[in-house]
Amino acid sequence: MDEGSPAAIAEALRQVAPALGEDSIAVRESASEDDPLWWSASAVVGERFVAKFAWSRPAALRLAYEIAVLEALAREPAIPFLPDVVASSTDPVLLVTRLVPGKALFDVVDSLDRDDVGRQLAHFMAELNHPVTLERVESVVGDVPPVSLQPVATDAVRAGFGKWVRPDQRAAVMRWCDWADDVLATPQRSVLVHGDLHGGNQVWDGGDLRVVLDFETAGLADAEYDLRTFPGTGPGIELLTATMRHYRQITGRELVAERVMAWHLRTALSDALWRSEAGVPLPDHRTPSAWVDDLAKRFTALGINPDVLPPGTS
Repeated sequence: MDEGSPAAIAEALRQVAPALGEDSIAVRESASEDDPLWWSASAVVGERFVAKFAWSRPAALRLAYEIAVLEALAREPAIPFLPDVVASSTDPVLLVTRLVPGKALFDVVDSLDRDDVGRQLAHFMAELNHPVTLERVESVVGDVPPVSLQPVATDAVRAGFGKWVRPDQRAAVMRWCDWADDVLATPQRSVLVHGDLHGGNQVWDGGDLRVVLDFETAGLADAEYDLRTFPGTGPGIELLTATMRHYRQITGRELVAERVMAWHLRTALSDALWRSEAGVPLPDHRTPSAWVDDLAKRFTALGINPDVLPPGTS
């Protein structure tokens, strides 16, 4: 699209989904609006649908990729919890899905049965990670790339994180980075993963997972990658352990807690680093030192000693 205005969206809708072209359009704020490289956003259309659109080439390519992935995943037997695609186009690049009522997992996880939440998320992951699912996506998009949303390298954390935490935490953070690098250096089977399966990309209603959103970062990684935010979602580590347990029951495959925590460590520290350097508050408005304390508690709760490598790592 030429721009992200309501008028431009309405014109694209008239081309792609004529029945929606005259509906009201409420454009949502976009974190990428200040960066011309990633100009993209979404809008609520007629209070019933959500339209995703882009007005820069890199962002449009990501959205076109998401459209293709959803097309593949929706083929029978469809993956559960997918957005209901009402219309899509690559010229103009536009994705219209049905608006689903509910709340983000972040907002309701404390009130839900974490075992039941873990069961539903494990079901989604097991279907997405199945080799047949990857074959279906490859038949539409060609070679599936590695996940695009990667944490910053631990070298950057080592170089810049120390000034944001207490002096007594610095040596531990450096050791944890070494540990995470060693854990992730051992190759694992790559599967199709969502790539950004955090609580904000899940819509829940009455204890039921209604839809998983934003597949533009889907790609190849180890299955543990999609669990990288789970140790910090909800009180304690119950959601993580429940999801891992149900995944094993469904697939017969064991997920490795050390790999989950290695990805979690990289994700949490890189997020805290860039936000601190940019002067952006952390999502929970606490400090990087508090996040490091949380990481230590999660290691302990999982029975992991990041000063000792698990068997089978390099």
